[in-house]
Amino acid sequence: MNAKARAVTVLLTPFFALFTVVMVVPVGYAVWLSLFTEQQSGLGFGGTHTVFSGLGNYAAALGDHAFRDGFLVLLGYCALYLPLLLAGALTLALLLDSALARARRFFQLALFLPHAVPGVIAALIWVYLYTPQLSPVVAAMESGGLGFDFLSPSGALPSVVNIALWEWLGYNMVIFYAALQAVDRSVIEAATVDGAGAWRIATGVKIPLIRSSLVMVALFTVIGSLQLFTEPLILNQGAGSAVTSSWTPNMYAYTAAFARNDYGLAAASSVLLALAAALLSFAVTRLSDRPSRTDRSSRTDRSSRTGRSSRPGRRMPDASRPPLAHPKGRP
Repeated sequence: MNAKARAVTVLLTPFFALFTVVMVVPVGYAVWLSLFTEQQSGLGFGGTHTVFSGLGNYAAALGDHAFRDGFLVLLGYCALYLPLLLAGALTLALLLDSALARARRFFQLALFLPHAVPGVIAALIWVYLYTPQLSPVVAAMESGGLGFDFLSPSGALPSVVNIALWEWLGYNMVIFYAALQAVDRSVIEAATVDGAGAWRIATGVKIPLIRSSLVMVALFTVIGSLQLFTEPLILNQGAGSAVTSSWTPNMYAYTAAFARNDYGLAAASSVLLALAAALLSFAVTRLSDRPSRTDRSSRTDRSSRTGRSSRPGRRMPDASRPPLAHPKGRP
């Protein structure tokens, strides 16, 4: 083993050791725990004993309508939250990156500050603002003739989405703004010289150039949405809240483990949720890897202008250029 290989091994060993301890071992233990269940002997007076159930816990979780309904809630949450987050964060980042923006640092910090508030504290603040008898917001809406119950069955999902937007909009805005700052200014100046307006530059130049950042934020947001837990758990404590103890799959696993002491069912539901997150992440990644129609047309146009085919092969000679002289003057 040479010195370079030894250095790589030394640098990567702590990472893989930590990854094994905090990721591989817990996941493996959860899979093992999901294959067993607790049974009581006799009439319940003989204590409990652990028995091997195979895929029984998985069948029980998939057969429970509360667990399946939790995925429907997540589907509605993603359908409402993801477009609002991407559009809002991207719009704010484009506004801060525009030439008309003033006090960029101040607004960047002001928009990022809600993310610095812990999720539990943020949820408690919003529960106070959602409670009818306590909230000044609800009182102001009722005085204006706008009655809306934020904790009702129709208002619970938008209420959770609102909390998540308040927490994560500024964080993702900073990511988009950093990506926009890395865009080559000469490209924007060339588009301006060609007569493109601000809207055309934003939609036709800036957004395509930060496509990788958009995909990354979308992927992380989808994975984070499947882990929705803190906000609905706090809203579940509100008076008259429609958020139940099994409103999301994470809450279902939490209730199974700590309310019913059914750790096998909780582990099985957690493994199923992890598989759903992996499959969804794979689907988002594959869709993002596909080249867009604009990218394909631009590559074809560049190939036609340079006299090269779109497939790798032998380069066509350029007759407009004289042959290069040999460094030593020989032909």
